[in-house]
Amino acid sequence: MDDKQKIESGVQLYFDSMYESSPEKVRQAFHPDAKITGYLQGKLSEMNVEGFASFVESQNPSPKEKGDEIFLEIVSCDISGSTASVRVRDAYIGLVFLDTLSFLKVNDQWVIYNKLYHVES
Repeated sequence: MDDKQKIESGVQLYFDSMYESSPEKVRQAFHPDAKITGYLQGKLSEMNVEGFASFVESQNPSPKEKGDEIFLEIVSCDISGSTASVRVRDAYIGLVFLDTLSFLKVNDQWVIYNKLYHVES
């Protein structure tokens, strides 16, 4: 698997973590020091990985259990050495997000180091 495919797998793991309300998959997808930041309902929200894992886990029943439609689109992927910036559009908790995911290659594994999100609708 080349780097682009590994990053795409990381994006899928990230999406699956939310779709399945899986805190374990959140921890797999993100670097332990990652930050998740954006504006939700007009207020700045900043979380660490454990906070985001708890938020994801609290969505019960999960979007998968509710039968929510899957919407995940990789808008762009720019790889520079052991870093990458990926823009992703996805549907989650009734909203469409545009996420900027900063990936870092650690021990040949690509993990999300930071997530900035924007609510589109």
